[in-house]
Amino acid sequence: MSNKTKALFYNLGSFAIIFVIVRLLLGEYSGLYGLWLPITTFVVTTILAPKFQAVTTRDGDKIFMKWMFVKGIKQF
Repeated sequence: MSNKTKALFYNLGSFAIIFVIVRLLLGEYSGLYGLWLPITTFVVTTILAPKFQAVTTRDGDKIFMKWMFVKGIKQF
């Protein structure tokens, strides 16, 4: 499996996990209902989810992660 595919799966997996958690929390503790709940959840999750990217360096392909809760860009 290539690093680009791994980065895609990491993005999808982290987004899905955070989406479910935020959806449950907003559904339980906010007054949102109808179409507003999934739209708000999507926006919040897009902001909170880490971003993974496969980059070709002179040392080969590497996966890097940027997340608002971690300072800087980390090699994953």
